[in-house]
Amino acid sequence: MARYSATPANESKSAKCRGSYLRVHFKNTVEAAAAIKGRKLLNAVTYLKDVQEQKQCVPFTRFNRGTGRTAQAKAFKTSLGRWPVKSAKFLLDLLKNVQANAESKGLNTEELVIKHIVVNAAPKQRRRTYRAHGRINPYMSNPCHIEVIVSEEDKNVEKAKEERETVVFQNRKQLAAKRIRASRQ
Repeated sequence: MARYSATPANESKSAKCRGSYLRVHFKNTVEAAAAIKGRKLLNAVTYLKDVQEQKQCVPFTRFNRGTGRTAQAKAFKTSLGRWPVKSAKFLLDLLKNVQANAESKGLNTEELVIKHIVVNAAPKQRRRTYRAHGRINPYMSNPCHIEVIVSEEDKNVEKAKEERETVVFQNRKQLAAKRIRASRQ
């Protein structure tokens, strides 16, 4: 068993999966994962499919130097956004995997919420590129590790309304007037 960076509150009502050394850009995947954290599982799947078709963008809030603006980012109260298709594909594959894990545990997939998703940088992979005058420069890739934990959301039960007397707060003057009225009767 692999070690996860977080443990779910209720192990029996949650499912998890992870991918290691995935050859997809770390920075783009961090932004895409932040966009789906806290969403329902099925909502996140439709959102990532929309990202692949460029119907919705992923807001870039952390790694956003040089990122262009798009009107689709207004939905997230920002102006910077992109459509990281490869990151969306890898995240969709992981969400499909965690959904299958949840079904095998007997969980209701309609109620699953992405409680924990984290993207960590994996060791860089090294290649070389050839430059002018016989020089060689590195040509690195930035892979990542991704882990996802989904949990069934607990039903919110409304508190029963109690029949209580309303308490009226009175100052000294009002209390004195009340005592005087009571003594006259």
